[in-house]
Amino acid sequence: MFFRVFPTRIVIIALTLTLLASCAAKSETITMSNPTKTAVATPTYNSLSGRQGTDGPILVVKVDDTAQAHPQIGLDSADVVYIEQVEGGLTRLAAVFSSSIPARIGPVRSARISDIDLLSQYGHVAFAYSGAQTKMLPVIASANLENLGAQREPEKFYPRDLTRTAPVNLVLRADLLMARLLNDNVAIATSKNLGWSFGAKPLGGKTLTSVKLTWPANSYSATWSTGEQRWLLFHSNSPDFADDGKQLGPTTLVIQTVSITNSIYHDKVGGITPFSATIGAGTGFILRDGESFPATWSRPSSTEGTTWTGLDGQPISFARGQVWVALVGSAPEFTYPVAPTTASPSATSTK
Repeated sequence: MFFRVFPTRIVIIALTLTLLASCAAKSETITMSNPTKTAVATPTYNSLSGRQGTDGPILVVKVDDTAQAHPQIGLDSADVVYIEQVEGGLTRLAAVFSSSIPARIGPVRSARISDIDLLSQYGHVAFAYSGAQTKMLPVIASANLENLGAQREPEKFYPRDLTRTAPVNLVLRADLLMARLLNDNVAIATSKNLGWSFGAKPLGGKTLTSVKLTWPANSYSATWSTGEQRWLLFHSNSPDFADDGKQLGPTTLVIQTVSITNSIYHDKVGGITPFSATIGAGTGFILRDGESFPATWSRPSSTEGTTWTGLDGQPISFARGQVWVALVGSAPEFTYPVAPTTASPSATSTK
């Protein structure tokens, strides 16, 4: 059987197909012109270092700083590192971790009386160390610290590194220790703003090529790296490497001049323990972006943070990244760029 398609019916079919195609095109156009907007997350930053990340629980570890202790373990992950004077004019480090806590940190050494005042501004932190003088143990026990000394904890948290020799072979398994604290619901202070902030470089800085800091039996120096945008550290004139092969160096180097006096404590051979006063006020320098900014510091009480103010009376912002604070009793030695010499016209003229 054959069907006849009349011209009128052909026209209707053609119009219908054209209309459907037009609707489809319009629908596609509308969909493409109104894409779904994707929310962009606002970045968060750690309050202590300004690094991108969150504010986490604070772990402070006392780290040996003798030549035999280098290269040190895990220091490049610290948010803040303090250089303190100890017996015999040597130095020791107090490394503050919050944004990132590595699995291993060390070599771990004993606590000192300066740590009590220094760390009280952070709140109830986890405090890891390898022991202390007998007279000091009650002071640590009564301080606002989670007392996690090696003499109190199982050996699994403080194993010995067999590639090193005593007394610089004790290493903290920070991953295991912090997991234990979390599992036991131990309340540890979370990082927060302590008085310094992060922002654009202030005006009035003086360009440096390097700085040298000295204690009676040790020294640190730092040179500015334009390529890495940080101060590369040298310990006793040797490049200061971490155990991962990376040279240590902060984005902001704080030079805090403090009063260093004898305390009532001493080591087993009679060496007097010095006390660095970090509560009160004083002077110093903020080094960032290859420049030095003279400043004053203020910390009215043990529970308050340390603020830094420029000579113009305005707060000095730190550069985002790791912060090192050198507690010194003497002035730093700065090296400035040598200005290019300009030849006299008679020497450069050609006739």
